[in-house]
Amino acid sequence: MSTLRLSGWGVGAGGRAGGASGGASGGAVGALVGRFRPPGDKSVSHRAVILGALADGRTEISGFLPGADCLSTIDVYSALGAEVAREGDHVSVTGAGLDGLRRPTGALDVGNSGTTIRLTLGVLAGQSFESRITGDASIRRRPMGRVAEPLRLMGADVRGTEGDLAPLSVRGGPLRPIDYRTPVASAQVKSAVLLAGLYADGVTRLTEPARSRDHTERLLRHFGVDVDAGGLWVAVRGGQRLSGQSVVVPGDISSAAYFLAAAAVIPGSEVTAEGLGVNPTRAAVLDVLGEIGARVELAGRTDTGGEPLADVTVACADLRPFEVRAGRVPNLIDDLVILAVIACAIPGESTIRGARELRVKESDRIAALSAGLRAFGADVEEFDDGLAVRGGVLTGAECDAGGDHRMAMAFAVAGLLARGETAIHGAECIDVSYPGFARQLQELSGAVRT
Repeated sequence: MSTLRLSGWGVGAGGRAGGASGGASGGAVGALVGRFRPPGDKSVSHRAVILGALADGRTEISGFLPGADCLSTIDVYSALGAEVAREGDHVSVTGAGLDGLRRPTGALDVGNSGTTIRLTLGVLAGQSFESRITGDASIRRRPMGRVAEPLRLMGADVRGTEGDLAPLSVRGGPLRPIDYRTPVASAQVKSAVLLAGLYADGVTRLTEPARSRDHTERLLRHFGVDVDAGGLWVAVRGGQRLSGQSVVVPGDISSAAYFLAAAAVIPGSEVTAEGLGVNPTRAAVLDVLGEIGARVELAGRTDTGGEPLADVTVACADLRPFEVRAGRVPNLIDDLVILAVIACAIPGESTIRGARELRVKESDRIAALSAGLRAFGADVEEFDDGLAVRGGVLTGAECDAGGDHRMAMAFAVAGLLARGETAIHGAECIDVSYPGFARQLQELSGAVRT
């Protein structure tokens, strides 16, 4: 188990830093200053491998995120018969075609990846063989019924343990199209149904209560699939073939958000994330930062494979407290933890509600975040579906990431804001989504201690 140690600057709710060290690039005391290139988008990396495996021909992926979760996706689809080769952040996939996957010789192991298991359930639902899929202890606690239910309506036999928990067995076969309304807005549920819809005899349509991220729809179109969408619904016609493509993965906005949000609140800071994905169903964190007073600038906009990207600069300013309600949660779900952290340095009370989904992530993020921030001395009130944070001054603390990569990075930013030394135990889990996070933190801030 590794421990990340860092020295904070003492940024209080008044917006002043009181640390004893300077920023890495000559900024004000405690400032984050510089340009960085975030790792490849985790969501797009997963989907590029999956669609490449279902496609006819070869798919070349550049900018792939070589984190543990995405490597699990490679392992799963290699076991299903796709030929996958990786060198660094470049991945080549020779697809098996829509009907060419083979029965794996053993259980498919997704490790810690919720995206891999949920999207793969949709793929397995359309296969003519029976398979078994599982993951680590965290995955085996996460709810799969929300995916299993629509797949059963389509005709797949999906069976879990103790009520739709992994391990799950899936017996696929001919599927029927459905017109399905999801009880929660979830890109993973939507993606699983759309992937199963490729195997259905007719048009499968799904409607959400709020719009979730749309990487699957965009990438399906890039691979030649006709996808219809309007408002909160999306539909796909079964039997369409996918053709191998070149995919350039944009930088992951949810990974970059830790540095961008920290820069928004630490005086003298200005950082630029290069080649960042700014898909409008993912970029709500930039909207929130701008709305509360940070300077947010986008330059060099372009498009690759249907995904927009830009160089994004965020600089510190006097920030106002914020309120996040249920309607915004689907497009902020991975960024709520870092918003809660910077609320500790914003005068007044900030609130997040309608986010009960955070309780069924890699950890119970509402409980973990509340307990962790209180260890730093924050004034936090926990709700069933969120929390309220009142700005103040943090003090360095010892905390445990609990195996959750986003909690580890959030506590690292809390350590930057706090006075004194912070130790984050179990920080190796950060490699799930941001290999090299500690090095990047050191380059921008000089805060990491060895």
